[in-house]
Amino acid sequence: MVPPVQVSPLIKTARWSALIVGIIYGKKRYDYLKPIAEEERKIEEAEKKEREERERIAKQLAEGSHTPTPHIHPFTWLILFTHAS
Repeated sequence: MVPPVQVSPLIKTARWSALIVGIIYGKKRYDYLKPIAEEERKIEEAEKKEREERERIAKQLAEGSHTPTPHIHPFTWLILFTHAS
């Protein structure tokens, strides 16, 4: 077996420095990207809910079951009837 080689202190320092700089860079990059990813997740969740609602409505229409009526605010009826007169 070959005895261990003495590594230069300069190389050791360079390795440790590169490791520490990499950890610091990774932390800063993570902190920068985290809010962006959270916003993207929220958008995806909203799009998923909307897509599931559309699929549910399409399924109901395909089955020929009761079609959902859109909810109209009560004051909308008041406005519609007052302008129709």
